[in-house]
Amino acid sequence: MLNAENLRDAEQRRFSWRCRRGMLELDIVLQDFVSKEYSHLNMGELQVFDEMLSLPDNEFWNMINSTQAIKKENTTKTEIANAMLQKLRAIRVNTNQEAE
Repeated sequence: MLNAENLRDAEQRRFSWRCRRGMLELDIVLQDFVSKEYSHLNMGELQVFDEMLSLPDNEFWNMINSTQAIKKENTTKTEIANAMLQKLRAIRVNTNQEAE
């Protein structure tokens, strides 16, 4: 029997699979992000994250490493995308600190 929790678990596994990348650094940050933050994301954040996962590895990694903001087609998506980017940047910083 399918219920909301089973669907959410299946969706988390799908996101986790999509986070497996060719670039090791990006792979590590994205896997950490999904394991730590996924359960706290709302539908808008999940949609923006899904869009981000469509980016090529180098472009996505450069976006996480820069300080630039994202500009989307509307204000709400722009705010969500930049909040997601801040979360990804925080995960990257924490991952780097743990490695030291």
